[in-house]
Amino acid sequence: MVRFLKNNGFQCALKILAFLFLIPLNLAAQTQTETSNPELCPPKTILEIFKKKDSIYVVKPTKNNFFLVIPAIGSQPATGFFFGGVAQYTFKGKQAEDKYSIANLGITYTTKKQWLINVKNNILLNNNRIFLSGDYRLYIFSQPNYGLGTDIIPHHSKQNNFSVDSIAQPMDYDYFKFHQSVSFEVAKNFYVGGGINLDWYSSIKDENLDVDNGQFTYHYNYSQEHGFSNSEYFLNGMSLNLVYDSRDNQVNATHGWFANINYRFNPVLFNNQQYSNVLYAEYRHFIPLSSKNDRYILAIWTYGQFVTRGSVPYLNLPAIGWDQRSRSGEGYTQGLFRGNGLIYLSTEFRFPITCNQMFSGTVFTNFVTASNDDNNTALFKSVQPAAGVGLRILIDKKTRTNLIVDYAWGNNSKGFYLNAGETF
Repeated sequence: MVRFLKNNGFQCALKILAFLFLIPLNLAAQTQTETSNPELCPPKTILEIFKKKDSIYVVKPTKNNFFLVIPAIGSQPATGFFFGGVAQYTFKGKQAEDKYSIANLGITYTTKKQWLINVKNNILLNNNRIFLSGDYRLYIFSQPNYGLGTDIIPHHSKQNNFSVDSIAQPMDYDYFKFHQSVSFEVAKNFYVGGGINLDWYSSIKDENLDVDNGQFTYHYNYSQEHGFSNSEYFLNGMSLNLVYDSRDNQVNATHGWFANINYRFNPVLFNNQQYSNVLYAEYRHFIPLSSKNDRYILAIWTYGQFVTRGSVPYLNLPAIGWDQRSRSGEGYTQGLFRGNGLIYLSTEFRFPITCNQMFSGTVFTNFVTASNDDNNTALFKSVQPAAGVGLRILIDKKTRTNLIVDYAWGNNSKGFYLNAGETF
């Protein structure tokens, strides 16, 4: 995922919310019957603009796979200027009931001499009877820390000339992550399985830390309080996994829902570890809003992550933007909100713009709340909102893969996002 973020006031959110409800009226003038009928208005990708007219509508054998490579270029405070590429492979088996699977690789290098390597997989095998989900990362990284809880940005912060940068504490570290689960279908669309979870943080450098002169940081104080090293730690364990998935297409669903419950057990295997349990629960629902055109969709995504027993290292606490595909928290920089527990909710209204499906749009909102057990800050004591608009450009008809462009406004923050595939 490509993110571009700037800290600023929480502007235009109310206008976007109003737009969320007004835009269906503007789009209603478009004939829904034509938009949903491929014979009257055949789908067309942006890539077909560059083809010869005579070749656009030639009937070709149906492909069950699609390979995409897009550049990743941009800039943000934690990385400076960055460049690289993202490759995504979408495929399915030969049976009619087989669903599409996704595997992608992203490699990015920054002017701060950082390497970010990501490998993700959500794969269905053996006629959808086996579900694999993986998240592998190798980062030579830096990212500011901002403290715990969502109340780190105070109420009326804009009027008080508050800046998110004023609470940022820069940190460098290396991160290796290997999370892989395997689940087996035990009933239609319902899977049970388990996984392996490895997290290793090393070469941690807390730039603002100066113990000799009494200058401490969020990371140092938490590590001292909970018995972790300030320079390296591990979190390794196993998980139980329950999954339900009735979506018609995980690349770009028009109906159905997805639920995932993952309970992780982290035993003490190495020095500088503590026993802990972590619960992750996720729900996505895709609701068609028109019987004539399935491209009018209300999409809902919510998840919660909670440390239910023991303590985990600071950098492994639940944080916004650190989900499997790093898609949560549009409008806020990754890792801005972190806590012992975190709940996230996002809603999107998706709608067509052109009859041939080349262009679509979305308006969305999201909300996040995080707790801080060390100062008794509970979930929902502070909730941070964001809102935004997005453009979708069709790049593959069979898999319904879109290139997505989003712009979002949060509280004292805003961001621009470029991705392949829907946000969720």
